Amino acid sequence: MRWRQRTTRLLLALAIAGLAGHGSALAEEMRVKIENFTFNPPELTVKPGTTVTWENADDIPHSVVENSGKFRSKPLDTGDTFSMTFTDAGEVAYYCGFHSHMTGRIIVKP
Repeated sequence: MRWRQRTTRLLLALAIAGLAGHGSALAEEMRVKIENFTFNPPELTVKPGTTVTWENADDIPHSVVENSGKFRSKPLDTGDTFSMTFTDAGEVAYYCGFHSHMTGRIIVKP
């Protein structure tokens, strides 16, 4: 009987510990691929706290620049990535600093 009680307590403690750490596992990560002179997808809707990573799949450099200059990546060569975490609700428009016709938008909403 004592063995069963100890096992039950241990399982309960492990379950509680797992739930306690679960909050950090809820942070999302989304990807935008830069390919064929486009951001794919061109528009992405995310929850606050989501990290968006852009990856350059083209064979020429690109960059990610927020329209009002709040962030700017370094030039991204093939395979390079750039990440931003979006915490505030709203819309964030961006473009490629080398090719201004390449545009995208992140929509952050709960």
